[in-house]
Amino acid sequence: MPQFARASNPDAHVAWLLHPSGCTLQLGQDWRGYVPTPEQSAPEGVIRGTVVVDSRQLTHWDANLTASLWALLHPLVGRGLTLDLAGMPAELRAPLQLALQARSHASDVQDSPRPAQADLGLWLGQALSWADLRQTLSFIGELLLAMGRLHHRPGVFRATDLWHHMDQMGPRSLPIVSLTTFLVGLMLAYMGGAQLDRIGAPALIADVVTVGIVRELAALMTGVILAGRVGAAIAAELGTMVVKDEIDALRALGIDPMLHLVLPRLFGMLLTAPFLIAFAMVVGVLAGLPAAFLAYGVPAPEYLHKSLAALNWTHLWIGLFKGTLYTLLVVVAGCREGLYAGHNAQAIGVATTRAVVKALVWIVAAACASTVVLQSLGF
Repeated sequence: MPQFARASNPDAHVAWLLHPSGCTLQLGQDWRGYVPTPEQSAPEGVIRGTVVVDSRQLTHWDANLTASLWALLHPLVGRGLTLDLAGMPAELRAPLQLALQARSHASDVQDSPRPAQADLGLWLGQALSWADLRQTLSFIGELLLAMGRLHHRPGVFRATDLWHHMDQMGPRSLPIVSLTTFLVGLMLAYMGGAQLDRIGAPALIADVVTVGIVRELAALMTGVILAGRVGAAIAAELGTMVVKDEIDALRALGIDPMLHLVLPRLFGMLLTAPFLIAFAMVVGVLAGLPAAFLAYGVPAPEYLHKSLAALNWTHLWIGLFKGTLYTLLVVVAGCREGLYAGHNAQAIGVATTRAVVKALVWIVAAACASTVVLQSLGF
């Protein structure tokens, strides 16, 4: 015979019926204001099988019923029993199914701990997988199609957004880019001067610093700095919009996120990158002057003269081309990871990290490939 127990509401009843295949939880009468008590929990003898929830005798309930039921049922889920909620009303069944899914996901994460090496391997596998590559290529294709649609819907592309992103990517990035390039130029002058001084040619410090900074290092350091400053910010901004369903809201309003969010950032970087890289070149070349003058006795006029003599249009356009390419890769990586982020706070952190790492990997790969190709072509 079932044993009925009184709930906090005098009109509410709960009963546990034991049978060979599990048990049945019977709910009866008015459950408004019900609060479960320890006496009404499931019998300890139920360790396997199926728990059937029978709500046919329910007459009234409120929003607290789902939480009360979960308080009674979740210990059985922890024992490995299966819940049969088919006999419950749909408005009660749906929240309990969501709770079951969340508990199942948490159990999978807790029951299968992986060492740090396994996590790293899984992350690398996901980053280098065909699915990730296909998603990236799909994003680039959508970006190119959005550029083709721009002249049909110019109103979606706002000039105020373009100026805002140009300000963030250009003038506000100038101090950190200048500082980094100055230190790199100073270090290159000291290291190059130490070797050139051995052969009695310290005057060639200007040539080494100028060619190295203008052709490679100014562009590379600018891309690396912007990957951490701009790429991470883009991924975090777009990822937050994904979490708040703002991207879906734009689509519902008929606004293309590519035109409204991605292209202003891409064009903002395209317009500011050459000036930012040119300024970094000047700072990096001038950074070698103190080292050449103070450590190796190269007069300042001679250093400047040899720097101008070593500089030519080939080095200049290669440096500007590479730097612009690197910075565009930063924007593409940030937008790609931000728009494909998950719908929770942890996913934003993952997207930000992946955007920076992906931008750095792309920059290094582009630097190697462009150097090999340009050198092979005789530039």
